[in-house]
Formats: sequence, structure tokens, C-alpha cells
Amino acid sequence: MKKLIEKHPLAIRWFHWVNFPVLLLMIWSGLWIYWANDVYRIGWGDTTLYKFFPQSFYDMVHLDHKLAQGMAWHFVLMWVFFLNGLLYVLYTLFSGEWRYLLPNRHSFREAGQVILHDLGLRKAAPLVQKYNGAQRLAYTAVILMGVGSLLTGLAIYKPTQFGWLTQGLGGYEAARVQHFVLTLGYVLFFVVHVAQVGRAGWNNFRSMVAGFEVADVPTGPAGAPLARREPDSRA
Repeated sequence: MKKLIEKHPLAIRWFHWVNFPVLLLMIWSGLWIYWANDVYRIGWGDTTLYKFFPQSFYDMVHLDHKLAQGMAWHFVLMWVFFLNGLLYVLYTLFSGEWRYLLPNRHSFREAGQVILHDLGLRKAAPLVQKYNGAQRLAYTAVILMGVGSLLTGLAIYKPTQFGWLTQGLGGYEAARVQHFVLTLGYVLFFVVHVAQVGRAGWNNFRSMVAGFEVADVPTGPAGAPLARREPDSRA
């Protein structure tokens, strides 16, 4: 028997769908800024395995010579990113949603099971629940990354006015490296997140759009639905 099950409150869906394009645009505008001083690479000594980013990349996506435009967009979007994140955290605190999102003592074990299952190394599917251990760890990490991006961004935006913050992060260059690494972390999260959404299918995606998912409810001998046992989500 099919039944509609509420999953994501309206506020959570709004915060999610506002944050997704804002963060993408912040990464895009950040690339315009990075173009002016693209010093980072993977390698050692005089050997470079990969440079962030080769000139062909800038030419392909037309990122060069847009420093002022990138800074203007980046700083405007920063406020949207900050306010949306702040409201999200406050909502989860006052609504009690934090109980489903914060990692608990089982999260690392569950995350390992999810990874093994996704890689095809574990046959048994993880326990079905609102957020599994891997999701709890990933979503909490993204919140902490958002705080880190805000702090490192302020440190490199106003290194004199926020001199105490810049020095606390190890100096201007260290803060810029941290900001760049966090950006790479968002890109990695996007890739994994989109892949997982595609793997989970339309029912999971619909829950973040409409707020509900369609679940199979077992029925009794007379066809009456049995009580659906929700997994224990307590921390």
C-alpha cells in the first residue's frame, strides 16, 4: 500500500533551495577574483602536476579580466549566504530539527556502512531513516565549512580592520589558502550530493521539492495498513 509520508518542512526546503544557487554563484564569482592571483597548484618544488587553473580553462569559460565584477557579486552574495545560513541554524535549533541533523554516537559506524553499500562492498542496505549517519556528518560539516568560509573571507577582505582575525588564522596568505580549500570542499560536496540524489531516485528528490515521499506501508490480513515503525533518530 502506498502512503504519503511528510519528510522535509517548508522552511528546510526554502533554506536548501536558496543556498544552492547562492553558493554556486559565490564559487563562480570567487573564480573571477582568483584569476587575478592564481598561485595555487598541486606539485612540489619546480614540478607542477596541476595548476588551478590553466589559461585554457579561463579562456573556455571567459573568467579573465573580471576582478571588479567578481568582487562586487561575491560581497553581495556573501550577505545572502550568511543570512540564509544563520536563519537555517536558528530554525533547526528552535524547531528541534537539529536532533535529526547532528551526528550521534552511531553516525560514524552508519556512515561507514553507507559508503560500503554505495561502493557495492556491502549487500545489506543501511537503516532507512530521515538522515543516515553519512548525511548527518556531511550536513554538519557543511555548516562548519560555512562558518569557516565567512571567517576566512572576512580575514582576506578586510585584513586591516579584522587584523585580529587574520592573524588568528595564521596571516593573510594562510587565510586565503583556507578559503580556497573550503571552496574545493564545497565542489566535492556538490559532486557527491548530486550523485547521491540521482542514485536515490525521484522519490528522494521530490521530498526536498514537495516535502513528502511515497512509502510502501505493509498491510495486515484484511488489507488494513499496519503501524509504520519509525527508526530511532535520538542522539
